[in-house]
Amino acid sequence: MSAPASPSATPVTIDAEPLPRQEEVLTDEALAFLGELHHRFTPRRNELLARRAGRRAEIARTCTLDFLPETAHVREDDSWRVAEAPAALTDRRVEITGPTDRKMTINALNSGARVWLADFEDASAPTWENVIQGQINLTDAYERRIDFTDERTGKSYALKPEEELATAVVRPRGWHLDERHLRAADGTPLPGALVDFGLYFLHNAQRLIDLGKGPYFYLPKTESHLEARLWNEVFTFAQEYVGIPHGTIRATVLIETITAAYEMDEILYELREHASGLNAGRWDYLFSIVKNFRDGGREFVLPDRNAVTMTAPFMRAYTELLVRTCHRRGAHAIGGMAAFIPSRRDAEVNKVAFAKVKDDKDREARDGFDGSWVAHPDLVPIALESFDAVLGEKPHQKDRLREDVSVTAADLIAIDSLDAEPTFDGLRNAVQVGIRYIEAWLRGLGAVAIFNLMEDAATAEISRSQIWQWINAGVEVERDGATVLVTRDLAREVAAAELAAIRAETGEEAFAAGRWQQAHDLLLTVSLDDDYADFLTLPAYEQLVG
Repeated sequence: MSAPASPSATPVTIDAEPLPRQEEVLTDEALAFLGELHHRFTPRRNELLARRAGRRAEIARTCTLDFLPETAHVREDDSWRVAEAPAALTDRRVEITGPTDRKMTINALNSGARVWLADFEDASAPTWENVIQGQINLTDAYERRIDFTDERTGKSYALKPEEELATAVVRPRGWHLDERHLRAADGTPLPGALVDFGLYFLHNAQRLIDLGKGPYFYLPKTESHLEARLWNEVFTFAQEYVGIPHGTIRATVLIETITAAYEMDEILYELREHASGLNAGRWDYLFSIVKNFRDGGREFVLPDRNAVTMTAPFMRAYTELLVRTCHRRGAHAIGGMAAFIPSRRDAEVNKVAFAKVKDDKDREARDGFDGSWVAHPDLVPIALESFDAVLGEKPHQKDRLREDVSVTAADLIAIDSLDAEPTFDGLRNAVQVGIRYIEAWLRGLGAVAIFNLMEDAATAEISRSQIWQWINAGVEVERDGATVLVTRDLAREVAAAELAAIRAETGEEAFAAGRWQQAHDLLLTVSLDDDYADFLTLPAYEQLVG
């Protein structure tokens, strides 16, 4: 694998204290490659971010969405398909998700899942150490020089034989996030997406090919087919740059924004030589609905987040359309997350939760999904059982075209079809989870077990978005037998009570050592401000140490 000898059009400087082994990642060749990516693609990325704002303004004006008339020919053309899946991505019946820390890297690869979503995005707080060490851990794993010993328990972790390991699919950061530690000559930070993609691809593409796999990616937060087109241009350039065949890269796109749900065909079409599937998320998808329709009044108010399951009519329309679209185009349809974290103390909690996970995975397998996500190794056998029962020895069920599915534009935003209503307990849970997650994120943890669920940044986004929406839509809830209006003062009261409860629970010393007050303040800022922040992680990144 060779790169051009000419220097980068955009020199890249490192604005961070050096880390152990950092020089293995930030080589001259790697910095030159990042400079080329930045020079060629950041201007278009900036244009597309501006386009997001314009589209959001249009949604605010009309309170509706529709399939794009200008791309009707793509949707109506039955002739095109995505490229055939490579062998390593043919069977994806269970995928485990998690950050790229050293312990998780080993556990995920050993988990028995077919795929590991190696996450630099929502499950990873973007400290400089996490960004660089994650890259080191992945390369070490492919070189089989990775191990880990837990200092607390003394337990050691090592990789199983190669043939038993999951296939890694890396999720870089979304287009909206910058990497402040790497800057162009004019001081502009590089997009985090290009940094995560570029470092992983340059260092591992040929190594993965030699292992019979390839550089595979999950693409998050995509809002339009034009953003998918940009990724396709990045892939095409990167493969030519290092001299590997066009189409070696494969990408699965998370359909986790409401706008992308109206462009599934178009997204696959733009990536068709590099596409391997679409994924149906939950929390980010709900967050996107709130964000885009936050001016729509009560018609678009979501109830408590845990009351919005994948069987809600508008969520079912979304998932069934995804399966139909994927299979019509020869792509994998990957289901949503089972986020439960087993309790080591309460067998009854586990029994109830495992039954819910099995019901969820049974439904996905019956609906035609080719695989699904779990957040913990203990859930891998449960999901495997569900998909094994439907797939048997088949690697997928793309032959199920789901031609019975017919979804209209209105079906995807029929929020008022829900019977559930907002509750005071839902408000309190949003505050509880929001504070706990943000506090951990500010300490550099992106995947956090809270109340027996593995939560990531999408959790905090839906929590703070629902608080904002309920306040601004004039939602009323029942509290102690009385009807009360959800106001800023009520949110502050609930947050103050939760902060006091955390102080009492942790003790003064541990409370002071944490980032609890800062997390409380940040949650209230993004929940109560008149101006809605597009992403919580943008102001949070300014407060992230490291």
